Amino acid sequence: MYKIMVIEDDITIAGIIKDHLGKWDYEVMYVTDFKNITEQAIKFGPHLILLDIMLPFFNGFYWCSEIRKISKVPIMFISSAGDNMNIVMAMNMGGDDFIVKPFDLNVLTAKVGALLRRAYSFKGQVNIIEHKGVVLNLNDTTLTYQDNKIELTRNDYKILQLLMENVGRVVSREEIMQRLWESDAFIDDNTLTVNITRLRKKLAEFGLENFIKTKKGMGYLVD
Repeated sequence: MYKIMVIEDDITIAGIIKDHLGKWDYEVMYVTDFKNITEQAIKFGPHLILLDIMLPFFNGFYWCSEIRKISKVPIMFISSAGDNMNIVMAMNMGGDDFIVKPFDLNVLTAKVGALLRRAYSFKGQVNIIEHKGVVLNLNDTTLTYQDNKIELTRNDYKILQLLMENVGRVVSREEIMQRLWESDAFIDDNTLTVNITRLRKKLAEFGLENFIKTKKGMGYLVD
């Protein structure tokens, strides 16, 4: 079942969307705490986010950019501010689609279904990498271990993807830097060390101490 998160200032509209999409077997939740939207997205783990522009505290553009720091989840903007400038800004901030309010609920449902199909149905057969019970989901860039879902940053994901694609082989620091920054020419070597240290600390919190091993003078290894 696909999970949809609605971030809409008008609770009445949010409830209507929830009830309608629920009839199509989507699991829907809507935000009521607009100060901690990112944390709620991490906890709920949606496959799609419906995001208004006009929100309390910070607008939808802000939250879109914050969510994009940790997730590639599809984001559809829903807003009455449907002028070209806002639509262009929404796409530039990381949005995937835009629907102008007021909208027909059947049109919304069709657009939701189309966006989910584009995001998840045509990614090929291999959409996870698994090793010793650790599952890296290539669709939503999360890691799952012992029923715990670990949200990854862009760099976390790219490091783990490279290491888990090469289980049993030492991956050099230069190769990792090339994957992260598409160059190792102008990157401070300490920057990679900081990224690896942060990732190891995150993994350790979920019982994955020593999942990434260091081979001194060579690189890193998952075995």
